[in-house]
Amino acid sequence: MFIKLYAIALPVFFAIDMVWIGLIAKGFYRAQIGSLMKSDVNWMAAIIFYLLFIFGLVTFVIAPAVQKGSWTHALLFGALFGLVSYATYDLTNLAVAKDWPLLITLVDLAWGATLAALVSTITYFIANKI
Repeated sequence: MFIKLYAIALPVFFAIDMVWIGLIAKGFYRAQIGSLMKSDVNWMAAIIFYLLFIFGLVTFVIAPAVQKGSWTHALLFGALFGLVSYATYDLTNLAVAKDWPLLITLVDLAWGATLAALVSTITYFIANKI
């Protein structure tokens, strides 16, 4: 079951996050932390993050939600997982990085919770249809 859930969650996550990063928030991040951004993306690091994040999401949120038959578990625990995961990065940056904007941290925490809740819930419903 894990592989099936992972195979569903990965493209769902990627599609939603690419809309956010590539369309909705692209200008926002550039305006807020453009001076800190690299001109070229370290794709290996990005891919490893995606793979690990989805692994955690499936292990700790989606599989338990499917086993319980509870989409609300997927939604709520997905949001919590996303919040905690994104908080690890953003609050660390806020604590130690020079000139890290509070606004970026707040937006990222909201986005992490929203993204993980959406991915978990959508994956739950797709898995139950297959």
